[in-house]
Amino acid sequence: MEIKSAAPIANATEARPEAFLPSVFPWTDASKTPMDPVQTGRAFQEYMTDAWQRTILFLDVLRERGKQQAEITSRRIATVLKFDYEILMNGAELARPINYALARIVPPEGVKIDPTLRPVVIVDPRAGQGPGIGGFHQESEMGDALAAGHQVYFIGFAAEPIEGQTFLDVVEGQVKFFERVVDLHPKSPRPFAVGNCQAGYQTLMVAMLRPDLFGPILMPGSPLSYWQGTHGKNPMRYAGGLLGGSWLTTLTSDLGNGKFDGAYLVQNFDQLNPGNTAFSKLYSVYKAVDTEGPRFLGFEKWWGDFIELNGEEMQYLVDNHFVGDKLVRNEIATADGRLFDIRNVTSPIIVFTSVGDNISPPPQTLGWILDLYESVDDIRAQGKTIIYCINQQVGHLAIFVSPKVAAREHDAFMQTMDIIDILPPGLYELVLTEKKVGEPGADLVKSDFLARFEARTLADVRAFGRNSAEDDVAFATVARVSEVGLASYRTFLQPWVRSISNEQLAQAIRAMNPARLQYTVFAHDSPLMRWVADAANQVRAGRRPAASDNPFLALQEQMADAIVSAWNGFRDLRDNLEERTFFAIYNSPAVQSALGTGADVASPRKPPAKTSQEREAIAATLAGHRSNIAKGDRLEAAARALLYVLAADRKLDERVAFALRKLAQDHADIPIDRLKEVVRGQFFALELDKEQALRTLPAMIEGQAERAALARGLVKALGAAGMPSQETELRLETLFDLLGVRDVTPEPAAIAGPALAAAKSNMEDKKAAARAIRG
Repeated sequence: MEIKSAAPIANATEARPEAFLPSVFPWTDASKTPMDPVQTGRAFQEYMTDAWQRTILFLDVLRERGKQQAEITSRRIATVLKFDYEILMNGAELARPINYALARIVPPEGVKIDPTLRPVVIVDPRAGQGPGIGGFHQESEMGDALAAGHQVYFIGFAAEPIEGQTFLDVVEGQVKFFERVVDLHPKSPRPFAVGNCQAGYQTLMVAMLRPDLFGPILMPGSPLSYWQGTHGKNPMRYAGGLLGGSWLTTLTSDLGNGKFDGAYLVQNFDQLNPGNTAFSKLYSVYKAVDTEGPRFLGFEKWWGDFIELNGEEMQYLVDNHFVGDKLVRNEIATADGRLFDIRNVTSPIIVFTSVGDNISPPPQTLGWILDLYESVDDIRAQGKTIIYCINQQVGHLAIFVSPKVAAREHDAFMQTMDIIDILPPGLYELVLTEKKVGEPGADLVKSDFLARFEARTLADVRAFGRNSAEDDVAFATVARVSEVGLASYRTFLQPWVRSISNEQLAQAIRAMNPARLQYTVFAHDSPLMRWVADAANQVRAGRRPAASDNPFLALQEQMADAIVSAWNGFRDLRDNLEERTFFAIYNSPAVQSALGTGADVASPRKPPAKTSQEREAIAATLAGHRSNIAKGDRLEAAARALLYVLAADRKLDERVAFALRKLAQDHADIPIDRLKEVVRGQFFALELDKEQALRTLPAMIEGQAERAALARGLVKALGAAGMPSQETELRLETLFDLLGVRDVTPEPAAIAGPALAAAKSNMEDKKAAARAIRG
């Protein structure tokens, strides 16, 4: 009997039961072939067999996960690195012992290291899990650096801290590690440092103490301005206020017998997206358990490798960084009084951040720029180079774990580190575009993406989100509440808590942590799981997966989507409630007045004032650059000419830089520090007095032949990136007039046919206008 499609429902009395069934079933959709009850029964039986088998296999994956977690956490030193390594320095042997170590990565077979290239030092975050995430895949930060010919070093850590170890001990110890790397490469440029997440600000603090040890510093997903964010996003920044400050950190450490369990940090991350933690992550394995097991276990090997911190270490981070936000206000110092000031860092700082990161969002990874500098001119006057790179979608972990991100952004960082090191002072965004077949200059770039550095302003950074003055007062109130709460806890509760605390209680509390229980409950030695391995072997021997067009699989997907939507709805409701509660409490005039943080008391947030010595040093530097405007040799003339032309578009394409390096064979042996000095000197010459800098340029080049050679080299290099812009062409024309050079035309490789003719015609008009203005 033919089953006809349901007629439109006029009212409730006309509705048939099948009208409310999901459209995945053929009998509810006239566009699909009808399925008789026998076929439906067979499909259901097939699905149930498959679902039951997948359940057994899924439990076996969880059993394997628990087994590997027990194994890796049983070792004092464990890493998930994909590369072999040898320990060079053990931090436990330092004057102030730490649980860190410096290792040299052994290049894989077939990988050649160029000893003249700068070394790369990768520092992994100590934020709940063990080390190795920087080299978790072959396609990774570590793999990209090795493939580019750099010797790679790795700074990792043990699962347990050394007794008495402090956070500042780790910073000072890391100074010793970088000293060793520099000693091993006396003829190479200073190391390119990579500090992932928590290790980013930790490594930057090392550079604040010893800027002479560093080349460019890359900070992927590393927050520095912890209060910053936007309403409706970034709910983690409210946790300190909603929990009443940092006294709970001290309580947790006291109950842990002086140790803070890193599993709590992992748990905080999991709670940001409870739907993924409780369902999506596991469901993605369950629905494709025949193939997804190895990938899942590979990631979980690191995710479940929980470590511990000394209570004092964690308390320092919470009080001074997460709640206090003191780093960007120059309120943190070493034990002997040396101030941590980001402005002490002389090397380029590279921030890699993602809009999709809800742990370290752009307002927190980039906000320090607005905290410390009044304008881009302020950045330039202090001789600082800051670069940021934005990924539009990936989450926090993918920033330093994803092979796709490694193949795109991290490969670009490794390929352009020397370009970054000699960029003129200023604020830039590193923009990546996919390289196309036949694109001009494509042969100069090894990766699949093209990089260019585009000048930016503080307004571009501010566009990612920024606290209002009222928001800053609210967070300042949280910091004050935290101080009061911590002092009260230490006075009234801490003595009692410590009197009952012991190692047995601490171990029991750690074992009952939900982040740990999800592994141990399903571990291979659990009484609940002893039958799973044999059952899984039987299932594999008789595996009967359902057909891909089974309607019950489609129903399963719809139910999964509904569950995820429900979880996401709960998360959004919770986050909204937390934000409203936070500002209702800490924006309250009564609370602020009681704590002395009201708007009429607290000073507005502004960059730290420069000392008289700092102002004098900046003035002296600029005066020195001004006095050298009329001086220079052929190399300095070439740099001045190039910077003048590039300023037309306010960007530098990496193809231009690589082409220049290829052309400048006679300058190949010039140290990069000398190139950096030349570029900066000529940049300031143009900034301070462009008219004089251009007028004196011809005198810096002896002979017309040398001037013509310079012009040809510039044209060839600029042409590597395609047809120069009209503004660039105008500057070239001005430059050629100054040098007395004629008949030097760039190759317009990127434009052809009528478009080329139109571009040439328009260009000639602009050139004529420019000559008229000059004449």
